[in-house]
Amino acid sequence: MRALVWSAYFLVGVFIGVLAAMFGLGGGFLIVPTLNFLGVEIHHAVGTSSAAIVFTSLSAAVAYHRQGRIHYKAGLLLASTAVIGAYIGAWATSYISSSQLKVIFGAVLFLVAVRLYRKRSREPYEVDLSGVELDYRVVPIGGFIAGVASGLLGIGGGAINVPFLTYMGLPIHYAVATSSFAIVFTATSGAIKHYTMGNVEVGWLLLLVPGLIIGAQLGAKIAKKTKAAHLTKAFAVVMALLAVRMVLKGLGYAVP
Repeated sequence: MRALVWSAYFLVGVFIGVLAAMFGLGGGFLIVPTLNFLGVEIHHAVGTSSAAIVFTSLSAAVAYHRQGRIHYKAGLLLASTAVIGAYIGAWATSYISSSQLKVIFGAVLFLVAVRLYRKRSREPYEVDLSGVELDYRVVPIGGFIAGVASGLLGIGGGAINVPFLTYMGLPIHYAVATSSFAIVFTATSGAIKHYTMGNVEVGWLLLLVPGLIIGAQLGAKIAKKTKAAHLTKAFAVVMALLAVRMVLKGLGYAVP
């Protein structure tokens, strides 16, 4: 019986890890409702998710490093301001109605998803990463916004990072890889804070992490073999679903 339970959690971890690595989202959008559904109190679910995302994003980042698809300068710039933004966002939850913000932010995310769905994407072989020029004065702004949204609304930074990086001119495969790399730092910051607050359930973490690590490796391999157009459209659909979920939660509907 115990082996069956372990196998079930392992498979759940693999599934979440695959999606997280494929789309550079970290995986919190699935880990939190999963843990909450299994009976973990919501604050502990969020804290445990933050710790789990460290392993998911790190595993994905290692896989994408081997593929040579991480834009390290952009990733570090995103992470540097996202950590500050996440702290400010968490602090602001005491003063701002998150329900109203979820409706507004969800609606904006949905529009971004529609725009991204229609966007033409370039394949990795069409791009020389060293020749991609980003405005490094603007990149930290995107990281800061992603951090604030993460701390304030409890969403992963990838929902902002990936469309932002593609808008800046980075192809979808590189944007997903760079987002995974940046999330390593922001997730670590959040996990340390939650651990000191006693919100990390180590037992649940140990159940999920093996599957998350393996799933992230598989997700990176799947993303590598997926055409840019298909990956972009799939990411847009996932983001649209996240946006609808955010709006419904903001309106008070009991959605997972």
